[in-house]
Amino acid sequence: MPPFLITLAVILAAYLLGSISFALVASRLCGLADPRSYGSGNPGATNVLRSGHKGAAILTLIGDAAKGWLAVFLASRYSAEYGLTGYTVGLVALAVFFGHLFPVFLKFKGGKGVATAAGVLLAIDPWLGLATLCTWLFIAFTLRYSSLAALVAAAAAPIYAFLLWGNNGLVAVVGILSMALIGKHWQNLQRLMAGTEPKIGPRKS
Repeated sequence: MPPFLITLAVILAAYLLGSISFALVASRLCGLADPRSYGSGNPGATNVLRSGHKGAAILTLIGDAAKGWLAVFLASRYSAEYGLTGYTVGLVALAVFFGHLFPVFLKFKGGKGVATAAGVLLAIDPWLGLATLCTWLFIAFTLRYSSLAALVAAAAAPIYAFLLWGNNGLVAVVGILSMALIGKHWQNLQRLMAGTEPKIGPRKS
């Protein structure tokens, strides 16, 4: 098979992998309601946590991060072996990420991509992933706003990438991921400014 067709197949496979919603998988395994039916309605780990089931939230987080990591890791590991271009890793990173944001299995209404982006960044460069993850954790655990943590980490990721790599094509990939993350959190930003954004953790009855 020509490398061009292999590249298309790899990108499609990455998108389909990204389209798997571990929020729904974890919720069904744990006997919970569809995460789109409560809280923010977002099929992601933070909203699953609002159900009060920490195990399901952790499973969602790990699953969403793992699919991003796996797609990019496999692309990095086997691209040269199959004669694929140097752009393949970046295209796969975008495909698995946008698969999560706009999953074909959920009528293109997916999560906000924080965990999947973290997995992607860890696979591209562990130092980049760790720096971005530490930024998210610091904001999340000090201020307890998942959305604010995501916005700050997203803004910081391209800066970290530039500091690590300089003028590298993958910096543009990280920039696209960051802009998409910020765009998906636009309503959260408005609620943060209005003081109505919910904090991390289950709602008190």
